[in-house]
Amino acid sequence: MTQVGGHTERVRQRTHEGFLRYKGFRWAQFATALCVLAIGAYFVTATRLGRPPSGNSWLGYTLGTVSAGLIVWLACLGVRKRWITDHHYSLKAWVSAHVYLGLSLVVLATLHTGFQFGWNIHTLAYVLMMLVIASGAVGIWAYATLPSQLSHNRGETTRKQMLESLEKLDQQIHDVAQPLDRHGAAIARLSIELTEIGGGFWTRLTNRHGDCANRRALEQLRALPSSASARQAEALTKIEELMQQKAEVLALARRQMQITAMLEAWLFVHIPATFALLAALTAHIISVFAYW
Repeated sequence: MTQVGGHTERVRQRTHEGFLRYKGFRWAQFATALCVLAIGAYFVTATRLGRPPSGNSWLGYTLGTVSAGLIVWLACLGVRKRWITDHHYSLKAWVSAHVYLGLSLVVLATLHTGFQFGWNIHTLAYVLMMLVIASGAVGIWAYATLPSQLSHNRGETTRKQMLESLEKLDQQIHDVAQPLDRHGAAIARLSIELTEIGGGFWTRLTNRHGDCANRRALEQLRALPSSASARQAEALTKIEELMQQKAEVLALARRQMQITAMLEAWLFVHIPATFALLAALTAHIISVFAYW
């Protein structure tokens, strides 16, 4: 039983192991070794030549071939996500390799250029590669930090429960607003019918809801003159409390949507830049062989 329990615990630990720490940072170590090897070869070659090796040297072509192969392989992650496998070729292993080998391109591709840049397709490919890597680094940060913020923000409340709470509050506002006059009822309808939880992507990302119908309804409600009717005054007080509760639930739900949008935002740069990089890389390779 002890052996079985120990095995189960090890399996559980592997299951919950993050992609950055996969197999004790296996791919981080591999990528680091690759970079050290490339740097060592670069300095040895530079010493023998008496000058830094360019992209046209044997080392430049070697580093260029490795870098191009890595770029194409890294771009295949989207296809790889559709496969379900375990062990050495699991998605977690692939993502871990994607991250660290992608970062290693900063060293490999830079050495391939021989630090020679200009207004040409070669430099464009390099700049696009750095943009892809930078956006990917933002993605790493997002997936390493934002899920915990999502969990902390909602606490024990699920998205479904938030929406149900808003529906219940709207129903309560509707019921309590029955004794109100036409103007008071219009304010209640403003909160019930025109309040948007999310909005467009930019609105969700910035979490700016300056034209929030519930907020405007609260402002209008508080600006109303005192009611002569005790029943209406009581209804207005209760509606104000309900709208304030609704504002709190809205803030919670909108913060959830903002964090989710932040998890998606980097992909709007990363994916298009990757396709642009593949196009520039193809042009770079064709031009190199055309003038070889």
